[in-house]
Amino acid sequence: MKKFIQTLKNIWTIEELRSKIIVTLLLILIYRFGSYIVLPGIDPNKLTDFSKRTSQGLLGLFDTFAGGAFSHASIFALGIMPYISASIFMQLMTILVPQFQKIQKEGDSGRKKINQWTRYLTCGVTALQAGAYVTYLQNQNKEALIESYQYFWISTVVILTAGTLFVMWLGEKIQDKGLGNGTSIIIMVGILARLPTAFFQEFGAKQVRGGGGLLIFLIELAILIAIILGLIILVQGVRKIPVNYAKQIVGNRQFTGARQFLPLKVNAAGVMPIIFAQAIMFLPTLFSFTKFETGKGIAKIFSDHSNFWYMVIYAVMVIAFTFLYTALIFNPKQISDNLKQSNGFIPGVKPGQPTADYIGQIMDRITLPGAIFLAIVGILPGIAQRLGVTPGYSTFFGGTSLLIMVGVILDTLQQIETHLLMRQYDGLMKSGRIQGRQTASPVSY
Repeated sequence: MKKFIQTLKNIWTIEELRSKIIVTLLLILIYRFGSYIVLPGIDPNKLTDFSKRTSQGLLGLFDTFAGGAFSHASIFALGIMPYISASIFMQLMTILVPQFQKIQKEGDSGRKKINQWTRYLTCGVTALQAGAYVTYLQNQNKEALIESYQYFWISTVVILTAGTLFVMWLGEKIQDKGLGNGTSIIIMVGILARLPTAFFQEFGAKQVRGGGGLLIFLIELAILIAIILGLIILVQGVRKIPVNYAKQIVGNRQFTGARQFLPLKVNAAGVMPIIFAQAIMFLPTLFSFTKFETGKGIAKIFSDHSNFWYMVIYAVMVIAFTFLYTALIFNPKQISDNLKQSNGFIPGVKPGQPTADYIGQIMDRITLPGAIFLAIVGILPGIAQRLGVTPGYSTFFGGTSLLIMVGVILDTLQQIETHLLMRQYDGLMKSGRIQGRQTASPVSY
């Protein structure tokens, strides 16, 4: 405890770090305040039923990322998710389209172009989602609409679009002036904002149950902690294969270097497979977007996270997308060429294509357990809900929410530790250094 207090004092004595933390907290406060500002033309006193409907199932997931703003019919109802969608699309373009690859390799000017195109695309995506949200409001929550308010559809689309762009601006300011990745911080804060409510709802449900309900709650809490520790291992996990590295110096001198390691990530795809799988699983529900409660067949199955067939299909898609995305971002041929150019080699493997094939095989073997673990994490909320955990609390047992929280917290702690070590202070931990996520993503989830 004494060391912890001393560490906090050290953090506060660093002027640059102190200002970054203050700016980050102020911008987060602005975001949370805006999440409770209700859209014009809506009676906030009549949103109770709407909040209940949007706190479960697929809409509950959207509401989680928006920090409750979706269910509050707030000006930030769409949150930062349209920007996330646009960023993912642009990242895929830079991988699949050669023209975008060339622009990205132009340095700062290329990155600025892609960032600007991402902002434009965000405007279009937000406008489309805002239109769908207004339609949902008009069909599912007519009693909350103020009839005398004219031009509701147009004004709401404009306000929601402006709200998302403002949240995107807040994220960029946190990135420039604050601590950590702004977009990731905003998403994490939105997720954490719902944790206390979900925690007390689950505690209350178990208390009402009686007869060992408190013991069951404590067991659930222990399982949640164990899952978090497992995710930390997954996020930071790196598998290494030995590589003999030799350098030929001009003349008769030759150096046969000591054994070095080629780092291969257990989960190179990060959280992207879960995001892709959720996006695909959402498509069938578009046919009954305004009727989740009465949807039948495929739409009903795909909107219920605790449905058995939903979890099976979802797990298979997560595994498939893990291998697909890893294949897109990991190039064994390029690594083989780099080894050859550096006079490096893998013992017992010929240089060139055999080395590329060997690295590819090793990567596939490493990716498989990571993909299976990622699939299990993805369906854990549904499993928890089937075992009696309340829907709100079950979302924290896995899925995108927990992966994002763990990753962002590790990244932020790593930045704080870097500031401490640069100024000759002790790190946050006694042994070893905190490692952030080692997976590149468009907005560093």
